[in-house]
Order: sequence, then C-alpha cells, then structure tokens
Amino acid sequence: MRIAFGGLHTECSTYSQQIQHWQDFTIAAGEALAHQHAPLFAAHPQAEPVPLFHARSIPGGPVHRPTYEGMKHKFLKALGAATPVDGVLLLMHGAVVTPGLADAEGDWISAVRAVVGDHTPIALAYDLHGNVTQQVIDNIDIFAAYRTAPHIDTDTTRARALDMLVRTIKGDIKPFVGWAPVPVLLPGERTSTEDDPCASLYATLPKIDKTPGVEDANLMIGYVWADEARATACAVVTATDNTACRTAVSQIAQSYWQAREACCFRVTTDTLDALLPQIKAALAENTGQSGPLILADSGDNPTGGGVGDRSDVLAAFLREGLRGAVFAGISCATALPKLMAMETGATCQIEVGAALGSCSPLLRASATLLAKSGNAAAAKDQAVLVEIAGNRVILTADRRPFHNLRDFEAFGITPADERCLVVKSGYLSPQLAPLASPALMALTDGAVNQSITTLPNTKRTMPAYPFAKEFQWEPEAKLSSRAFQMELDLELGTP
Repeated sequence: MRIAFGGLHTECSTYSQQIQHWQDFTIAAGEALAHQHAPLFAAHPQAEPVPLFHARSIPGGPVHRPTYEGMKHKFLKALGAATPVDGVLLLMHGAVVTPGLADAEGDWISAVRAVVGDHTPIALAYDLHGNVTQQVIDNIDIFAAYRTAPHIDTDTTRARALDMLVRTIKGDIKPFVGWAPVPVLLPGERTSTEDDPCASLYATLPKIDKTPGVEDANLMIGYVWADEARATACAVVTATDNTACRTAVSQIAQSYWQAREACCFRVTTDTLDALLPQIKAALAENTGQSGPLILADSGDNPTGGGVGDRSDVLAAFLREGLRGAVFAGISCATALPKLMAMETGATCQIEVGAALGSCSPLLRASATLLAKSGNAAAAKDQAVLVEIAGNRVILTADRRPFHNLRDFEAFGITPADERCLVVKSGYLSPQLAPLASPALMALTDGAVNQSITTLPNTKRTMPAYPFAKEFQWEPEAKLSSRAFQMELDLELGTP
C-alpha cells in the first residue's frame, strides 16, 4: 500500500506588502520528509510512505507566482515519478494566495488529480482557517481539518486523514465529501476553540463522526484577511452515505450561523491608546502583580499573515515614557548587520519599522546591545536583544513569532518574572496565555487588522457577516462531483 504525501502550507494576507519567495519557505523532500512524518505512519505499518515535497512558511503576504508554480512543479514531478501509488495524502493549509489564481489550493489539488487519475483516493488535511471551494471538494475523497485554535492538533488531524485513506485503500469504506459555505467571516481571535461558542461547537464534531454514514465532521472558520471570492466559513463532512452527509453538513453549518453574534474577543480588547493607562499601572513599582501583563500587537501578528516589522507600539511606549517592558520581537533586518557586528554593551542609533515592506512609521532610537543570537552563516536566524529607553527589545532579521517560553529564555528572559510583555500575536499561545495577568489585545494597524469591517473589500462574496448583518440564510449542502459519480456507478453496476 503505497501512499504519496506532501503539499504546500502557508497563510497569505492580501493586505501585506511582503511577498513570499522560495527563501521564505522551509522545504522538505525525500528522506527528510519521510523522517519528519515517521510517527504519522507508525500506526499503519502496512502503508509504505512515499514522500514527495512539502513547503511551509510562517504566514505572510501572497506567494510569488513563479515560486508557487515552481513548488507545484516539483511536487507533481515527484508524484509522477512515484506513480503508481495507492493513495495521496495532501498536507495543506487552505489560505494560499498567488497572483492570477482565484483558488490556489483548488489549482494544486486539481493538478494532483490529473496525475493520479479518477480511481486513486486523495485525502486532504487542512487548517480550520483555510478556505474551501467546490473545486477543492470535487477533487478529493477525504477531508479532515484542525479542531483547535490555537492549533494543538496538527498531528491528530493528519492521523484522521491518513486513517480514512488507509481504510479506503483496503476497501473498508468508499468515502466522498460534502460541504456548505456559511456566509460568516470572522478572525481566529473571535473564534477560539478554547471559549464558547466555538468550544461547544467543536465539541460536537466527534459526536457527529459517530453518526452512521459519517466519517469525519468539520467546521471551517476560513481566512478573513484574504480579499478573495472564496473566503468563507463552511461545514465539510467526509461520509459514505448521501443523506447522512447532507444532514451533518446542514447541522454544522446552521449551528455556526446561529452562533455568529456570540463570537467575540475573550480578552480585554481596545485601541492602544485606551489600553495605555492599564499598561502604565502594570509597569509601576510595587503593583503586586501575580504575573506579567501581556499585550498582543494584533495587527502585525506574523502567525496570522502580519509582516512583523511595525514599530507603532514601541513608539507609543517611548512617547509615554514607559519603561520596563519586554518587546518580542520586531523584524528589523536593516539594523541587524550593524548590531551583530558590535560588542555587547555598545550603543548605536538605529531605525525600527518597515524593514520588510510594511507601511509602519520609522522609529529612530538609541539602542544598547545586550545579547546576540545566530551567526553570519544563517543571516535569517539572527536576532539581538537591545535596550531602548529602558525597555528590552528583541530585534530579528526575519518574520518570527515569540510564542514559546524557550524563545524568551534564549535571551535570558523568564516571562513569568516580567511586569509587561509585548508580543506580535492575536490570541495568546498555549504557553503564554496561562502567565498573563492580565491579557490585553491592542487593535493595532497591520496586515491582519482585527477591525475587519474597515478593510478594503472588493472580491469577497457578499453578503457575509459581519460585513453585512441584516440578511437571511439557510444552509444548502452540496456533494462532490465524485459522490455523484459513485452513485451513478452503483446504479450502473460499474466496479
């Protein structure tokens, strides 16, 4: 049982000026890709993994079209060389944007189908913030998406997809996919699965899985920061029975529609100016805090598609004379060569902001070097810790989130011991969230601005909540074209 696998995984904001090229991706192929996914296949010793090509990047702006085409070519060339295979497992995200294509994932998956033919099952593992289209649905047999945000179930999602694929190849099931778009587009920060209503909505999915005729139930939030016609929430179900599929799809879609107005921010969220008094109090001496105030600079969050190079929040702290905060981090590639060449303790003038192409204002400041990380041979991995006007600031060469404790500890910073951390994030990561006392989210400018109804909106399919609010909707379950072909084959007795 030979199963080919690989794919393309990134998230692209159309509001980002930063274009993704080959160098922005981490590429794995062949034995390296097989090694990475050995635990995934360990549960199915009868399956022979056939690694193809996989590219993944920190979310950013659109993917350069020649880069996208080059990656697709490498994947298809490897797939062609590997055929015949018994099945294909695609590890995708669902929010790739590239100029000239209305549906990048649909294009990629259709090309895979063209190589393997109509009778080879294709399983798709997706991020719940991916966008789905009829083209995607029509070219796959199996669909499984994350059920957690923040995402802690990547491995189990892929395992769900692989398990269904193995059972399909063995002849135990004959699955197909159905779906229903839901005209709701909300950011992940308003739809975290750790809070209701989404916590309850996602808790029902494993129960729906157990319905006779249903294999895997999914609620897709979609990706709001791509101004594309395909951007939408939806329900997607892998099933073996048409009626059960339509019923499950409609149930999931209707439940999200009914919950849309209850989806809201679960931490204190406001403009930066409105949050400054609370931040000032946290930075004052003898406040008796039990943990750090953690401020999320949400509009420039690199894990949502932000550029990660904006200096607005740091500039506001300096303007207000605030001291004692830790900023992690700001991409400042323009200043890194000068800082990496300095001795610890030295001071120089630097400019922070717009290093990767955002429209951030420039902040000119005096920076004292406290620590360095990385080396000249790996310029993208370089980072420094500097002091700017009484605040410690981690400056990085590339887009980089600081979501894990080890990211801070590498610079001798213990987050739990600080008074105030400023991170480029939306909802806080599982490691930072428990430390926050309190967590605040600033509605800042950037490529993933949380004030979504103010964003330029020229291509999205309307009406969609919350861009429009006064309209009626009922779910309409749609089956894949492969489902209808299976039904026709049964009627005609075609094997």
